[in-house]
Amino acid sequence: MRPGYDQSPLNPVPAVVWILALPVIATEAAFALAQFGFLGGGQGAGLAMRMIGVERTAFVPEMVLRMWNLFTFEPSQAYRILTYSFVHPSFLNAVFVVVFLLALGNLVASQFRPWAVLALFFGSAIGGALTYTVVRALFPQWQFPPLMGGYPAVYGFVGAFTFLLWVRLGQENANRMRAFTLIGMLLAFQLVFAILFQDGRPVWIAELAGFAWGFILSFVLIPGGFARVRSQLRHR
Repeated sequence: MRPGYDQSPLNPVPAVVWILALPVIATEAAFALAQFGFLGGGQGAGLAMRMIGVERTAFVPEMVLRMWNLFTFEPSQAYRILTYSFVHPSFLNAVFVVVFLLALGNLVASQFRPWAVLALFFGSAIGGALTYTVVRALFPQWQFPPLMGGYPAVYGFVGAFTFLLWVRLGQENANRMRAFTLIGMLLAFQLVFAILFQDGRPVWIAELAGFAWGFILSFVLIPGGFARVRSQLRHR
């Protein structure tokens, strides 16, 4: 066999990306097993388990606003800012998140260290949720449903991927705005999806914020990023 022709056409997905994807896959597997009666409960058990899972893990912006107003911290509820990314309201929603997570996570992990990939994922999820909460406080007349699912975190990977393209286009003296083509296409798709299936609910705010946080965090999480930022601050 000729050299190089025995290599797999698919790049292996790094372990850190699987660490993020497996909780979603395991959760959906549990829902499916319950639906088919393997976990007890009979017909409809899978749907009931999904509803309970979403209820216990979804991020509720009013929770943060209440803690802020009362100057308190509730550990029994604060965990939701991390867990909402792993439980989804539907199987199709989870499939899209896993596909994006594996594809974009693979690209991002090729340039970022494993700990930085984790920081991008959770930083984007937390940043998206907190930004969503701030907008909820500014516009109390709007309906802000709880956040559920991994889209804000995955959009953070879109932000990191956009950052990598932005840097490469800058090195090539090309138009850096071309790096934002992917997020533009995703937002257009998200707008149509929201109009057709989400009754205009503003969950896209968290997703767009997740993208922004992923892009911003990439400046310091990319190898050598801290040194680069410190050097720029010193030269001001």
